[in-house]
Order: sequence, then structure tokens, then C-alpha cells
Amino acid sequence: MTLPAAPDATPAIRAAADLWKPVLVRAAVALVFGAITVFWAAPSEAGMGWAGGLYLLATGVVMLWTVPKTGFRPREGAGKILSAGGAALAGAGAAVALIPAPLVFGTIAALGLGVAGAAELVAGISARGRSVLARDWITSGVIGLGTAIALPFFIGLGPHALLGVAGGGAIISGVLWMLSGLTLRHDAPGDSAEAVN
Repeated sequence: MTLPAAPDATPAIRAAADLWKPVLVRAAVALVFGAITVFWAAPSEAGMGWAGGLYLLATGVVMLWTVPKTGFRPREGAGKILSAGGAALAGAGAAVALIPAPLVFGTIAALGLGVAGAAELVAGISARGRSVLARDWITSGVIGLGTAIALPFFIGLGPHALLGVAGGGAIISGVLWMLSGLTLRHDAPGDSAEAVN
């Protein structure tokens, strides 16, 4: 049986072993939303609100689910920042779903993505060397901020354009999170006899 190098490394190893699950769920949410935006030729305002709102809400919930698995405490440091970003994104998603209008989508979704992106960027920078997700948070934060900056410029073009911008950011971040989740899954200690020996 292989023991951890230090006795206090065991909780971090256990946390990293489960981290791939929320990361892959986040990737799936983003890629499904991105695929919907690519193939939906003429979305209505209500369709835009529901599709975009559910995407933002689900992504925010997954961000909140990820925080405890990183080993960060939800009310301290990077955990607090990520929790605030996830809550802002989930709240923006609920608002966008309940008030389906291009102006609401372009402003509220941009605010939610901007707050979540800034939170991931700050958490990634502060967690360098302490979390395997630090670089992914930095990249995802930049993608979120870029999408947030672009969205308001497409309000006048209607639901299809707004979903296209949000979906483009979702596809890019979905691929990032999929690669991260698969890497974490591959590197996670398994429960098989080979991992124990």
C-alpha cells in the first residue's frame, strides 16, 4: 500500500479525487448550451431567456458545488470569492429566465458572467500553487469577462445574436473544462487494487 508523503496530504488527495466530477458536469452544461445555440436557427425571446437562464443558473450551481471539493472553505479566501461568483451567476440565470427580453439578457447575463469571470480570475491568481484548477480558473475567468464585455453590443441584434455570443463563450469554456476534468479523472487515485499496490 502506498501512503501519502505527509499525513495531512490525505484530505487534499481525497478532495482532488472527487474534483473531476463537478468539472466534467460544468463542461457538459457549457457544451450542451453551446450546441443548442449553434443549431437553433430562430430562437424566440422566451426561448433565449430559458436557454440562457438555465445555462447561467446551472453553471452557477456547479461553481458552488465545486468550491468544497477544492479544499477551500466556502467562507474564506478563494472559496468565498468563487462562492460569490457562483451565486451571482445563478441569480443572473434566474433573472434572465424569468424576464426574457434582449435588454435583460444583454445586461443581466453580462453582469453575472462578468462577476463570475472576475471571481474565477482572482481565485485562480490567488490559488496558484495551491490548487490544480488555478490555471483553469484564470482562463475561464478571461473567457467569462470577454463574453460579458461583448454581450451588450449585441442587444439590438436580437435573441439569435445574444445566444450566439453566449454560446461561443460556453463552447470555449466547455472544451477547457472538459480537458481539465478528463485530466483530473485520469490523475485521480482509483479504488482499484492497482492503485492500492
